[in-house]
Amino acid sequence: MAAAATTKILVIGGTGFMGKFLVEASVKAGHPTFVLLRDSTLSDPPKSFIIHNFKTLGVNILLGDIHDHQSLVKAIKQVDVVISAVNHTQVPDQYKIISAIKEAGNIKRFFPSEFGNDVDRNHAVDGAKALFETKAKIRRAMEAEGIPYTIVVANFLTRHFLPTQPELRAIASPLATVIILGDGNTKAIFNTEEGIATFTIRTVDDPRTLNKILYIKPPANTLSYNELVSLWEKNTGKTLERVYVPEEQVLKHIQESSYPKNTGLAICLSGYVKGDHINYEIEPSFGLEASKLYPDVKYPTVDEFFQENNDRTPFYLNQFIASNNE
Repeated sequence: MAAAATTKILVIGGTGFMGKFLVEASVKAGHPTFVLLRDSTLSDPPKSFIIHNFKTLGVNILLGDIHDHQSLVKAIKQVDVVISAVNHTQVPDQYKIISAIKEAGNIKRFFPSEFGNDVDRNHAVDGAKALFETKAKIRRAMEAEGIPYTIVVANFLTRHFLPTQPELRAIASPLATVIILGDGNTKAIFNTEEGIATFTIRTVDDPRTLNKILYIKPPANTLSYNELVSLWEKNTGKTLERVYVPEEQVLKHIQESSYPKNTGLAICLSGYVKGDHINYEIEPSFGLEASKLYPDVKYPTVDEFFQENNDRTPFYLNQFIASNNE
C-alpha cells in the first residue's frame, strides 16, 4: 500500500452526485486528495456541507474551472491521477480536460466520467443513444491522444435508480403499484455509489487496469426487476401490484416525451429490456471484472442497501408511466 499513500488524486466534479463518494474513497484509501472547485461553488449554499466535509477530511481544495485552461493545467500538474465525475450535461467539457492533461504531461491515469452503461456495447435509443455516443467520442479522443486511462462501467447507481419517495419528480402511477418494463426478467446490474468509488480508487495504482475497462458486475447485484421488487417486498413486508409495460409501449412513451423523461426511459429500456448490462462477454483484451479482480473488497449488495436504507424504493419508473400505460 506504500504506492497508494503517495499517488495524488484530483477529482473534477467532486461535489456532484458521484464525485463526493470518489473523494471520500480516495481519502479513506490514504491518497493525497484534491478537488477542483470554482469560486462560485465555494459560496453555493447547497454545496457548503459537502465542502465543509472535504475540509474536515483534509482534502486539498484547488480553485479553478474546466473552462479556464490555465487553471486546469495548473491543477493537473499538482497530481498524478485525474478522475472526472462531471454530470451528463458536462460530458463534452471533458475535451478540455483531455487537452489540459496532454499539455501538463504528467498524468499517470485518467478516469473519464462514465460509471454507467458500457457506451461501446449497447442498443440504446433516443436521448440515451445520444448521451452514450458523446461519451464514446470522449473515449476515442482520450485514446487518440495516448492518455493512459481506466474506464469504470457500473451500470445502475442505487441512489439514482432506487429513489426515496420525496426524490420522485412526479408520480404518474400510485405507489401501491410498481411499473416494470418488459417482462421484468432481464437481468440488470445495480451498484452502490460507495462500492463503485471503492473499486475505482483501488485501480489507480494497479497496472492490470491500465488502458482497460473495469466492469463492476458482482453476482449478488445482478438482478431482474422482478427480483429487485421481491427484495424490496421482503425488506418492507409490503406487496406491490406489478404493472408490466411492453417494449413497443415504452418506445412510444420515449418518442412522445421530452427531456429528461425520454432519456431516463431510454436508459432504463437499454438495461431492463435490451439487457445491455449483461449481453456481452468481458474479454481480457479490453476489460476486467472488479469483484473478481479485488475479491477482498466488501461491496454492499442491493439486499443490504435496502436493509440499511429503508426509505429507498423501486418506484423510479412510476415517475414516467401511468399504471394504465397511458
